[in-house]
Amino acid sequence: MLAKRVIPCLDVHAGQVTRGLQFGRAEASGLRNVGDPVELALRYNEQGADEMVFFDITASAEGRKSMVDVIERAADQCFMPLTVGGGLRTVDDIRTMLRAGADKVSLNSSALATPDLIRAGAEAFGSQCIVVSIDAKRTAPNHWTVFTHGGRKATDWEARDWAQKAVELGAGEIVLNSIDSDGMKGGYDNDINRAISELVSVPLVASGGAGKLEHFAEAVEIGHADAVLAASVFHFGTFTISQVKDYLSERGICVRR
Repeated sequence: MLAKRVIPCLDVHAGQVTRGLQFGRAEASGLRNVGDPVELALRYNEQGADEMVFFDITASAEGRKSMVDVIERAADQCFMPLTVGGGLRTVDDIRTMLRAGADKVSLNSSALATPDLIRAGAEAFGSQCIVVSIDAKRTAPNHWTVFTHGGRKATDWEARDWAQKAVELGAGEIVLNSIDSDGMKGGYDNDINRAISELVSVPLVASGGAGKLEHFAEAVEIGHADAVLAASVFHFGTFTISQVKDYLSERGICVRR
């Protein structure tokens, strides 16, 4: 049985970790400063995090320069795999982050705008390096629309269709972000998690909504997620990575120690 992964996520704005509600990260005025990204990464490394995800929410040339510095410092001091996303629009952008020390890159809006970026990245660096992050919002019964630009712009893609297409193009992992649940602490959207997990052959990471220990287990048991990603509950000390892993283990879910 493959161990389920527990992954903290850091939204980085102007070199600092921030947090908002329901993709409030899209608007700087709605962000709450959390702290230094490398200090937080070290904390989660010590707690036993399986991976760490960094999102550059500035997504500009200056933001990328700042993020490269963050990744270089984190990779130098942490032993867990690092994933970085935000504003990566070309194969050269991907190469820059991998050279800085990232193990994977996360593509979102850029992949929707240029789907062949997924294929090009996978061919250049391997599918294991290419993660496609999907921001989905329930817009009708049993229908989830994919959004871009921090959850502000609807696309013509339904989340299940886009996930399948991304995997066909070479994505090695899907991160599914629920816009409805993000930061609300009411639980993951396990309807769409399960639907996509059953459709694709690559790991699914559930994101958005963790507020209780039960939510992590439900994402695995009901949502069929291969990994659970969270931000606020870790940043503000509600739970440690170890507490989540202990709880999952008590529920009979295999985790890495």
